[in-house]
Amino acid sequence: MLEENINKAVLDLKVSKYTVVFTGAGISVESGIPPFRGPDGLWAKYDPSLIEINHFYNNPEISWKMIKEIFYDFIEKAKPNTAHYAIASLEKKGYVHSIITQNIDNLHQVAGSKNVYEYHGTIKRLKCVKCLKEFLREEISLEELAPKCPLCKGLLKPEFVFFGEPIPDKINKLSFYEAKRAQVMLIVGTTGEIMPASLIPYTAKESGCKIIEVNISKSSYTDKITDIFLSGKASNVLTKLNDILH
Repeated sequence: MLEENINKAVLDLKVSKYTVVFTGAGISVESGIPPFRGPDGLWAKYDPSLIEINHFYNNPEISWKMIKEIFYDFIEKAKPNTAHYAIASLEKKGYVHSIITQNIDNLHQVAGSKNVYEYHGTIKRLKCVKCLKEFLREEISLEELAPKCPLCKGLLKPEFVFFGEPIPDKINKLSFYEAKRAQVMLIVGTTGEIMPASLIPYTAKESGCKIIEVNISKSSYTDKITDIFLSGKASNVLTKLNDILH
């Protein structure tokens, strides 16, 4: 059944004039990054309220201790896996036109993808909450927590979306615009439970897009909008697609 569905997916990808990949935490699990939710997720070990935006402003040193431990001592050291590289290869060959990711780990870019929309932001940049100056992560030492802006000594915040923060308007509009443009959307490694990101594939479907889903098990999309379900690890399925598509 999988091989038959892969062949169907290949045909759709060949004729699509605009294909968008939509990725979630599942694609990075094979890079050693656990999902945030679920019994084995990071929020089972850490208190998610520590990255609630008001808590961060009121207790920056406490929040930054967890932020450094999860995002910079751990996630920042992760490497792309074969699924990330397969998507980058499909983009280079012209079969993928953009990637909308819910992940903040920068692994798509490290793997070579160029046209990436980071819906929830990234760990690779920090922003001063006072003067609004942006810095690359490498420019800032995390030896002292919470880190301060080199220019005005204001508090630095990672440029990813905290709980209680809205999605930045620009990336929100661009992501939904991409969804409306898509003739094929390739969903990879997301359960479709995180709002408002979970609405992006529905927007694509409403615009006439064909939905191809790659997940180990069914998601909230599978029985509602998915046209072709490719069951399996993202690395295995995407490598097969990439090998067939020249």
